[in-house]
Amino acid sequence: MLPDLIGAWGAGRPGHSATTAHFQAAYPFVAEGGLGAPGAYIGRDAYGGSWLYDPWALYEHGLLSGPNMLVIGGIGSAKSALVKTYILRQRVFGRQAWVLDPKSEYAPLASAMGVQPIALAPGGEVRLNPLSPRGGRDAQLGLLRSVAQAALRRDLAPEEDAGLRVALEAVSATGSEPALPMVVAALLGPSAEMAAGVAAESRERFAAANREVALALQRLCEGDLRGMFDGPTSAGLDLEAPLVVLDLSAVQDSAALGILMTCAAAWMQGIVMERRRAAEAGGAKMIVALDEGWRVASHIGVSEWLQQSWKLCRANGVQNVIVLHRLSDLGAVGAAGSRQARIAEGLIADSDTKVIYAQSADQLGAVRELLGLSETEAELLPTLRVGEALWVLGRRSFLVQHRLSSLERELADTDARMRSGRRGTG
Repeated sequence: MLPDLIGAWGAGRPGHSATTAHFQAAYPFVAEGGLGAPGAYIGRDAYGGSWLYDPWALYEHGLLSGPNMLVIGGIGSAKSALVKTYILRQRVFGRQAWVLDPKSEYAPLASAMGVQPIALAPGGEVRLNPLSPRGGRDAQLGLLRSVAQAALRRDLAPEEDAGLRVALEAVSATGSEPALPMVVAALLGPSAEMAAGVAAESRERFAAANREVALALQRLCEGDLRGMFDGPTSAGLDLEAPLVVLDLSAVQDSAALGILMTCAAAWMQGIVMERRRAAEAGGAKMIVALDEGWRVASHIGVSEWLQQSWKLCRANGVQNVIVLHRLSDLGAVGAAGSRQARIAEGLIADSDTKVIYAQSADQLGAVRELLGLSETEAELLPTLRVGEALWVLGRRSFLVQHRLSSLERELADTDARMRSGRRGTG
């Protein structure tokens, strides 16, 4: 018999006895060391050995079916520290990262990597055009639909969907780069050709059917949200930088955060689609991270963008990373069985890497059901210490202690204002 198993990093974890024949089945996350492929250093596993991770290398070795990652952990569990240091360490391998940052937590990391965050604020100096034609015509129309859905906070009616299509066609025919104010003007004052394009009885009927979507989009052009997404993308933005951070902290408490996240995501998606050809030609792989994902997943526009990004991850050479506090946050996404709820469940299923930090006992049922954990794996979660996580890759699970250098602790700290002494990992 093997002696009782105590914590891999000290006492305090519930013990268990097993024969050598049953030990691997009882504790699969301590029964094999490493993933069998090169990657960025994460920390040490339960054996005490170095633990490396790179989704593209794992995919090439047939050890992972997709690159997407789900990170779950409560406040203070160090989940944000993992994402930040992972981005920093992947730079050694030439990976570029894009981050949607609602709370301005990535500014220290950006500074360390020699870049400035793109700070968006109403009436500010930086504009991003979510209708940039970079990703192609179909992608452009899809992004316009996502922005409109987010502004309306509902699905588009058939007349509205068709109206956006002909409005974009009319604006594009002018030879200028399409922008939201141009689309709004076309919807409110349609041409005879636009009305005919959707078989509307008259221009007036067309305008009436599309008035609600036009006024919703107008808020981004003339209302309290003006100055961020209502014109051509500002010149001088370094989109080739190793890290691109979209800082939305100026509007983090706004009820319109979901709309703004959708616009920022739409602009980002256009860039990603353009980079697809570069990736196919051997260009840099990309990491796209959405922090505070639970705050925006209830918006149908964001949800649909996430769903598209998750499905196209392999084709685009992109690893999507979404960060949540706990799975019960998805209960706020929408009613059971709603489209948003189904999309959220699909994102979980399509995340082939799941990193689970400490969870309270009342979360274990949902975590076990939604993530397909064994009873042993689920029971481990409340015992995890800061920086410890259960990494689940397909049917394999590993207990990993994330390790940070002194420099990384400074970059990853999100609790400095709550302490006067030793800095932590956030």
